[in-house]
Amino acid sequence: MSTSKLSDILSQLQNSSSSLPQKITSLLSSAKRELLTLDALLPRPTTPSPVLLLARQTLETGALLSIRLQQPDAFTRYYQQLLPFYEIPDSSYQTSNNDLKSQRSKVTGLYLLLLLTKGDYAGFHTVLEGLEVEQAGKGKGLEGDEFISYPVKLERWLMEGSYDRVWGATKRDGVPSEEFGVFSEVLIGTIRDEIASCSEKAYPSLPIANAKNLLFLESEGSVVGFAQGRGWVVKDGRIYFPQQQDDMRTEKEILVASGQVIENTIGYARELETIV
Repeated sequence: MSTSKLSDILSQLQNSSSSLPQKITSLLSSAKRELLTLDALLPRPTTPSPVLLLARQTLETGALLSIRLQQPDAFTRYYQQLLPFYEIPDSSYQTSNNDLKSQRSKVTGLYLLLLLTKGDYAGFHTVLEGLEVEQAGKGKGLEGDEFISYPVKLERWLMEGSYDRVWGATKRDGVPSEEFGVFSEVLIGTIRDEIASCSEKAYPSLPIANAKNLLFLESEGSVVGFAQGRGWVVKDGRIYFPQQQDDMRTEKEILVASGQVIENTIGYARELETIV
């Protein structure tokens, strides 16, 4: 059972630039065909250790390249294919080379982050709880794993409404690896939508200049584009939120909603006070 062809394809993939998506896609297809030829798409008790190791490496490389190519569905498929390989004890792979160690933490952390960007909190906690049970059985925790702890922190801050902390953590210096940075704009988009929804309930209008900081946008032009996308009215330097016909709120309800926005954007509380 020769693995030389798959090894050669894997080497090409690992040295490929994400600026050549067609080449990468072609190489990944060839790699999958080789895995089928080797009967290694799923691990079996009879699969030789070198083939197991090569198959896992190939699927992990495919998963990480899918992220760089911004193909979340392809990444999800690779993640699901990797799960049976991650259930096998590390001793079965028989390697002492650190370069060949599993990238399970990185791949799983990216999957958790993907679930977070989709708002799939149930799926997020299902995966996380499984990891916690597994690590507890080994007498370990997840706190020291930078790839797992990163999405865990983001999820906690999102639940707290500490959007400014999430914003800071998604900057280039705050992400644990290049692949995690791909999700930055997606996650910030989620935050913008949350803040926008609260703002619609809290205020009849906002100055564009204040909305720029509130929504983590780079320019007032970006604010106008965002506002138009949500059906807001932009006039005389302000954004006006359409009044819902069936939303007859009391003064108390308005104050509660205003409090939500202020709490959810702690870093911009002073700016909000000037608005209110």
